[in-house]
Amino acid sequence: MTVNDDYSALPTRTVTTDPTSGVDLRVVDHGEGPVVILAHGFPELAYSWRHQISALADAGCRVLAPDQRGYGGSSRPDAIEAYDIHALTGDLVALLDDVGEERAVFVGHDWGSMVVWQTALLHPERVAGVVGMSVPFVPRGGVPPTEAFRAMFGDNFFYILYFQEPGVADAELGADPAKTMRRMLAGVKVTEGALDPLAFAADGRGFVERMPEPERLPDWLSEDELAHYAAEFARTGFTGGLNWYRNFDRNWERTAELQDAHVTVPSLFIGGAADPVLLMAPPAAGEAYLDDHRGTVLVDGAGHWVQQEAPEPVNAALLDFLAATTGAPETDPTDTTRASRESPA
Repeated sequence: MTVNDDYSALPTRTVTTDPTSGVDLRVVDHGEGPVVILAHGFPELAYSWRHQISALADAGCRVLAPDQRGYGGSSRPDAIEAYDIHALTGDLVALLDDVGEERAVFVGHDWGSMVVWQTALLHPERVAGVVGMSVPFVPRGGVPPTEAFRAMFGDNFFYILYFQEPGVADAELGADPAKTMRRMLAGVKVTEGALDPLAFAADGRGFVERMPEPERLPDWLSEDELAHYAAEFARTGFTGGLNWYRNFDRNWERTAELQDAHVTVPSLFIGGAADPVLLMAPPAAGEAYLDDHRGTVLVDGAGHWVQQEAPEPVNAALLDFLAATTGAPETDPTDTTRASRESPA
């Protein structure tokens, strides 16, 4: 069987997470035991966890992996404010309510990482542990995020600012979803140890145009896997996910109580050593706000899509963390992986 066949065989169901607005999430629900909620990023799907779901379920966990609000088989509200941080964290907590459990370990990648970090701040009583991947914890700043980004980048291009205007990035990314996904999945990786300054040039190019066309797909991504993403985003478009970005300032305005807040639950960070995000947001910068941090794991050779690029070391790190926080079985200590622990547990 292929990875796609294995994923297609996983049980899915629909959960209403926001009855007032009628938001439903399509959720993979697999396994029995302590609950682990997997929150994907942009532009991804529950499918992005295809290498983790069965591994965690086989280790004795109940895994809930939603297509998050705005993605895949889940609801895509029209209003931009329907994607603010209270709605996104509320969706994840509602999944926990749906299965009748008080607490879970929340694992996020990319934007999903930001959501699970905020879940640990806004709903700490529901969080047994939190794992961020590719986007480390960043404390609340003193000014609205877009103001900070404009001060930092000036007139230069920065993708988050480009994403702010409704319709612009939506049209560019949606014009050819296969090209968008191919360039993004094959390209978000540092090859020379530094960011390409041309990526920020104010030259009139959009977002996808700045990413080179790969000569071939990376070894970790098959044509069938790429086709799965392309088909889903051809059907849904990218507006739902882009609306998450359009709430940066609203999120800041609505979380004043989180100024200088600490994550008090056990935490872990996993990233690809070649992820360009870590050059802009070093994991160590936010560790002072993580009161029970169990370590930072960097996977050699991996870029931004770390759980897809290097599932074995990622799964090993996840299972070790789950063993420590929930009692789920730990990985074989003799197993060798490509992960290196940068800060002590």
